[in-house]
Amino acid sequence: MKKMLFISMLLSFSIISACSDKEEKTNEPDKSQEEQKTNEPNKSQEAHQSHENQQEPTKANKENTVASLTQASVLKNIKSQLNTNLPITLPKGLPISDGTFLTATTKAEVNQVEILFFESNKNLPINDPKLKNSKTATVIARLVVKQYKNAKEANEQIAFVNFSQNGGQEVDLGYNIKGYQDAGAGSLWTGWNEGRRAIETHTRTDNSEAGVKLAKQAVQFLETHMLPIPKQNGFARLDVYKSGSLIVWQDEKLVYTLDSIKEPLKALEITTAFYH
Repeated sequence: MKKMLFISMLLSFSIISACSDKEEKTNEPDKSQEEQKTNEPNKSQEAHQSHENQQEPTKANKENTVASLTQASVLKNIKSQLNTNLPITLPKGLPISDGTFLTATTKAEVNQVEILFFESNKNLPINDPKLKNSKTATVIARLVVKQYKNAKEANEQIAFVNFSQNGGQEVDLGYNIKGYQDAGAGSLWTGWNEGRRAIETHTRTDNSEAGVKLAKQAVQFLETHMLPIPKQNGFARLDVYKSGSLIVWQDEKLVYTLDSIKEPLKALEITTAFYH
């Protein structure tokens, strides 16, 4: 009898212990769930950062697209206001400072057109009288396009020179291009040919290295950028002192002249915008 009572008490104790353990396990938080909850904000933050990173280039692309569309509409307006029958080609766009607007003044005659390109702090219409005020806008470049009677007469306006036949002291300009130097009256010229173009830099004899440096920079630039293809010839003069840069090229009976550009390498950059 005592033995039976002992066994019964032992069984009751075991049942109570088992129930207690079950309740404790039920009340214990699931560690895997806690870890998952802890990591969830991090995943959300990473997703948000990833979204922001994807948004940034999209904004930049939109800004570039808007700027490109704005210039395209300005250039279209310029051509319409020229009111000319000359088959001229305008640039695809022009390099202007951030926060400024492209505008222009135009002048058209029977066989010639002239365009002064400006960058302005305000969005001004073409031929706005305010463009005469230098405080309102800055000249980027002047373009003159003139039509001659025939291609032969037009070609005579181009100062094309074959520098290798003209002589002068040889100088290595890089990219397997040789330049030829010629001095006179205190000036030093470094000239070379690229296809049907004659290109030269100008400096003073007491600053000879500057002319060679500019010539090398121009050669390097033209390795990755295309100037408009001349029909038949073209000529460019790049001035170290930012006062006399000039780029001329022929398109059959038309002769294009770009000047009033201070930075010589900027003159090349603007000219490449005429390549189509």
